[in-house]
Amino acid sequence: MVNEQIRQNKESWNAVAHHFHGIDALPHYGPFAQTEDELGLFGEMRNKKVLEIGCGSGHSLRYMREKGASELWGVDLSDEQIIAAKEILQGAEDKLFCAPMENEIGLPKEYFDYVYSIYAIGWTMDLSATFKLIHSYLKKGGVFIFSWDHPVYAHLKSQNGRIYLDDSYLKEEIQTYENFKGEDASLFIRNRMFSTYINELIQAGFAIDKVIESEVSTDYDFMKEEESERYYSLYKARRFPATMIIRAVKKQC
Repeated sequence: MVNEQIRQNKESWNAVAHHFHGIDALPHYGPFAQTEDELGLFGEMRNKKVLEIGCGSGHSLRYMREKGASELWGVDLSDEQIIAAKEILQGAEDKLFCAPMENEIGLPKEYFDYVYSIYAIGWTMDLSATFKLIHSYLKKGGVFIFSWDHPVYAHLKSQNGRIYLDDSYLKEEIQTYENFKGEDASLFIRNRMFSTYINELIQAGFAIDKVIESEVSTDYDFMKEEESERYYSLYKARRFPATMIIRAVKKQC
């Protein structure tokens, strides 16, 4: 069943990839979220080896190159995203792979200084397998940083200025998005509680270094706050964090 869901997600992401060109990429951590310039979670990147899980159109990897990273590696489920990333990066030495993040594809072990994922990790159909693989890629003391929808935000709706819980937060069920982004595309995603992400990181062998329920970035201070029923809106994000950002470290021993 999981393999079929991954196959369907791959097909659908190929159809909708053009909607996400350069969207949710570093230095931004997600919709309305604080930026890397505000948070400083990576630190000095010069000569660091980095791997991005869900590299999309390659904009975050390009940011890493600009910061001085010595090796850029990326994995994405979508062929179309990998094509876009190659065009953005234009580096023969960059290593990009079209594959599910849940699968072992022969990436080097204990090799990377940083593994990161910007608004992609929640698409995994097997969070435990994904975190264990990421742990295996990192050097001892290496850092894993990811951002994703705040797990409660996914259940919030806004109507007539009132924000309310629309469904049970406790149900970790697979949800299906039909006609995603108006395309003939169906995508599967599993709702998870905040504690599930934390506990799976611990089970994989990580030490949690920082958990951020992101405030709205100062980049949006110029925008007028208006009531909105859209999923991502400044009105909602100023009242409840749209994004969670977690920094975890591979233990030294």
